[in-house]
Amino acid sequence: MKCVILGAGKIARGFVGHLLYLSNIPFTFVEKFDGLVDLINERGQYTVNILGNPEKNCVVTGAKAIRFSDIEAVSDAIADADVVFTSVGGKNLGDLVPLLTKGIEKKSKVGGNLNVITCENWKLPATILRNGVEESICEEAKTYLAEHVGMTEAVIMRSGIESSKELLEKDPLIVNVQDFWEFPVDASRIVGELPPILGLKLIPEFTGFLERKFYTYNAANGTTSFLGALLGHEKIADAAHDERILKILDGVYQETAQALSKKHNFPLDEQLAFTLTSRRKLQDYTIVDFIERNARDPIRKLGKDDRLVGSARLVMEYGIVPHNLAIAIAAAMYYVSPGDEFAEKLVKMREEEGIDAILEKVCEQDPNGELGMLVKEKIALLKEWGWIHE
Repeated sequence: MKCVILGAGKIARGFVGHLLYLSNIPFTFVEKFDGLVDLINERGQYTVNILGNPEKNCVVTGAKAIRFSDIEAVSDAIADADVVFTSVGGKNLGDLVPLLTKGIEKKSKVGGNLNVITCENWKLPATILRNGVEESICEEAKTYLAEHVGMTEAVIMRSGIESSKELLEKDPLIVNVQDFWEFPVDASRIVGELPPILGLKLIPEFTGFLERKFYTYNAANGTTSFLGALLGHEKIADAAHDERILKILDGVYQETAQALSKKHNFPLDEQLAFTLTSRRKLQDYTIVDFIERNARDPIRKLGKDDRLVGSARLVMEYGIVPHNLAIAIAAAMYYVSPGDEFAEKLVKMREEEGIDAILEKVCEQDPNGELGMLVKEKIALLKEWGWIHE
């Protein structure tokens, strides 16, 4: 079995590559940044630090990489692979379509199954890739694509954290990651079998699992980040220990847990137990993660289907008033981060056009609708508490 990893960032190296290495499965990175490709090939190894459990640290050896721009070499590697993983960021998925198309066309002549597994924090990433490949692949390879290529999704439960300058000077490829090992993958779209990868968990009912993760972990992260920023915190763990924030965060967990329990028939106590894993992760002081990184691009994170507004809409579908999620949305609307172009754009919109414009243009909500009015009520409340200053 051979694998290709499209991307060589923190998750690609510190999660996918790490698990493949520990599973004795050879793999090759494909990376856009030539400097990173050269570094991987020169060093041939990198260190994975497991935060809070240094006894589990690992040096991944035999690392190699191909330039993204070398289409022939990349497509040859894909044709020779059994599994291709993507870890490039959702906004870059479209860039993968020409590489995958050419690789699958070559693979169709070689034969055998190929599975593409997206490792992206993005909506419908596998569908984006399949649609793109279906539109561009040659006629001769269409039957092979339909019958022998699976395109499916994974949920990434492990985060990669920035390393200190001191560590990067010693090893510029070092990655710091959380002590999470489970690798859940949508089983319904796999063709044939996957290799025995450490932590791999095939999930038959993946939609429910994906929504559980998104509306629990992502909503909690957004709540902690934006409220933490309002209250002057720099680190996620500090914000997640602030009793003022914790009260709201626990309210968000209650709101999303009730909705998810009703939608997917999860026992409520089981879903509430799942929220505790999220809470522990946010409060873990061994994970030095910054609010600025997590709150980056508030315009996307205020989108109607994203972690806060999307969660509030889900909650309302099941007759639950999202009081705490509305507070988190209100906080996000007042996020300020000089240097973050999207945060600056949000500030400009708020100051020049007002909150109703953000609700309408960013959140795609009726400013006078139930959620719009609730958010404006919570903005007034945050001002009353002295958390928002204008």
